[in-house]
Amino acid sequence: MPEPTPRSTPPSHHTPTPDQQMSVWATCQQPAHRQRQDRYVRATRAHPAKMLPAVAAYVVRTYTRPGDLVLDPMCGSGTTLVEAVHAGRHAIGVDIEPGFTALARANLRLADEQGAPGHGQVITGNATHLTNLLPPAARGHVALVLTSPPYGHVTHGLVQTTNGHGLDKEHHRYGPAGNGNLAYVGWTRLLAGFTQIMTACHDVLRPGGIVAITVRPVRHHRDDFIDLPSQILTAATTAGLTPLDRCVALLAAVRDDHLIHRASLFALLAARRARRDGIPLSLVAHEDVLILTRPTTPPNP
Repeated sequence: MPEPTPRSTPPSHHTPTPDQQMSVWATCQQPAHRQRQDRYVRATRAHPAKMLPAVAAYVVRTYTRPGDLVLDPMCGSGTTLVEAVHAGRHAIGVDIEPGFTALARANLRLADEQGAPGHGQVITGNATHLTNLLPPAARGHVALVLTSPPYGHVTHGLVQTTNGHGLDKEHHRYGPAGNGNLAYVGWTRLLAGFTQIMTACHDVLRPGGIVAITVRPVRHHRDDFIDLPSQILTAATTAGLTPLDRCVALLAAVRDDHLIHRASLFALLAARRARRDGIPLSLVAHEDVLILTRPTTPPNP
């Protein structure tokens, strides 16, 4: 299983041979903030739903080779791009929020200053129109698409304790509503938009290229559980992609024979309240990683 991402130097993951590949990835041996320390600009904390750097690094090194092109059509603060260029791959990111694309560019500049051998590019735009946004030279040459869908318009974000005022949240929204951001359009339109994005990714992938999607279930209320991974898998297969694998990226540390959770304060409070009310709610300790491919031959009619 992969080693945790170092603080300031490129990850030392090796690409396993097929018989070494495991479906459970120990990608949270270090807390998320330590994975990003010295490797991402401090303002990265403003993004409400960042991918773990160790997850991105492991996917990039497992499913691509140096010099390959990696795409994230909803790149946020640029985790996929940063880990790709540190691993000697080239990367293109797209995001609809100008504030997040500015963050992604800042993180790529930092990677370049640290000697990352790959090159990254960030585009501001709506990924449902992906084929019109990407440079023509990228089409048909993308080796890996690595991305994650939004989880609704509000996330846990960052928590701050204020004397006399309890807990305050910040950086818990994706951006302003009304600009086409899929986080604000409801589940039906989100899935339709994600299917559009996956269709475009299918078209820009090279034959045999890989799509990796990190996604976890969503619980808006204690009794409102949404199996988002299965819905996202359906969207991707509808777009013409073929499933290869369904892996688990741990969001908890492995210590001997125990898992040490990394759950946020809000997740802890939600679980405690639910169990107090007789609902056996568990802390989230992993996310699914859906692995799909663009077939090398077209399907039979």
